[in-house]
Amino acid sequence: MKLLHANDALAEHAPSWYRASCTSEVRAALEQDVTADVCIIGAGYTGLAAALELAGTGHRTVVLDAHRAGWGASGRNGGQLGSGFNKDQRTLQRMVGKPAAHALWQIAEEAKQHIRQLCRHHCIDIEETPGIIYAQHRQRHVSGAHDYCSLLAREYGYDQMEALSRERIRELVSSDNYHGGVLDHGAAHVHPLKLAQGLASAAEKAGAIIHESSEVLRIEPDRGGASRRVITAKGSVRCGKVILAANGYLDELQPSLNKWSMPINNFIVVTEKLGDKGRELLPLDHAVADSRFVVNYYRRVDDDRLLFGGGETYTYRFPSDIVKTVRPALSKVFPQLKNVAIDHAWGGTLAITRNRLPFLRQIDDDTYAAGGYSGHGLALAPMYGTAIAEHINGQPERFDCLSALPLRGFPGGAVSRPALLAVAMTAYSWLDRL
Repeated sequence: MKLLHANDALAEHAPSWYRASCTSEVRAALEQDVTADVCIIGAGYTGLAAALELAGTGHRTVVLDAHRAGWGASGRNGGQLGSGFNKDQRTLQRMVGKPAAHALWQIAEEAKQHIRQLCRHHCIDIEETPGIIYAQHRQRHVSGAHDYCSLLAREYGYDQMEALSRERIRELVSSDNYHGGVLDHGAAHVHPLKLAQGLASAAEKAGAIIHESSEVLRIEPDRGGASRRVITAKGSVRCGKVILAANGYLDELQPSLNKWSMPINNFIVVTEKLGDKGRELLPLDHAVADSRFVVNYYRRVDDDRLLFGGGETYTYRFPSDIVKTVRPALSKVFPQLKNVAIDHAWGGTLAITRNRLPFLRQIDDDTYAAGGYSGHGLALAPMYGTAIAEHINGQPERFDCLSALPLRGFPGGAVSRPALLAVAMTAYSWLDRL
């Protein structure tokens, strides 16, 4: 069973609030043999950003997606445009040294601005709203979070972090669940599917061709003069270079990458319209991500609904009742919503790496791959796609910095890795309850 087909209807976006609030163009499947300079597999943020950059610099670019542009995590995530990586700068300094950690922070800051610049230039309305609160559910961790604000200001010149006391966080989040935290004024929350659809349209205007409903079956060396032949059920692309941008849906397409990343499932619900009660939950309309190992993340959408993400599974299949999976976490954070009606519920697959840092690799002279964003893909994935395009264009600086991040493979073989991950993740999730 392929993960691409395990949980969703063929070539249809997830039944999310995003789909209900965003129109999307249907694009034709590939049904002939074509040639291109670059073939990109996966029409999420990574692939679409790479296509936009490559087409804009004159490369014949074809993008193939088994379902729809923005169908995967790019179109169904929590919508949080955060700062940095899924490791704080103190940890990165220990891992790669201060100079490299500073370079990585700079790229992460450029990643946020890159999205904003693309949206301004291509008139993409992603409904950006400023501010993400990182809420601490353990008192003992609050002082460390506040110290981190000072470190970023002192050593990185980032003065957008506001330390939040217990009293202040309860003014901003109507929950007794937190002891303090940090408000990142330089972060934001957005409509992720509108970003994906906007990038797809911009790439097409630049000259890229996007084919939906075009699952790649295999990649072969080409005997006709091109480097590669990317084969679908009804057509093929002969090309000089291939970019693997399918993230959590690579499956057996490139088995050598499986040891670096692992797909996991996460779930989101959106409540009924709550009126003033909904606006009071987050009175200044910030997004929130808390400090639990299995993170709860939430924000207001449609003015007075609550979008709430929580719960994970480590098997291919989504649970039969997503609402039942998410409701316990929702009720713990907001007991006042214990019996609230849920209007939308959906699941999604993301890829994590063992150290929660993305991978970026040139597999051979003609093949690139990126993924494993571990929950930070909204900000980072477009930059990773752009970095691949820059490398193809002879500008390797960002690519070289990002590809130097250390990777640790998951232990075990293809069969045992998911089982080992499930055991480890379940153990960590129990720590949230202690």
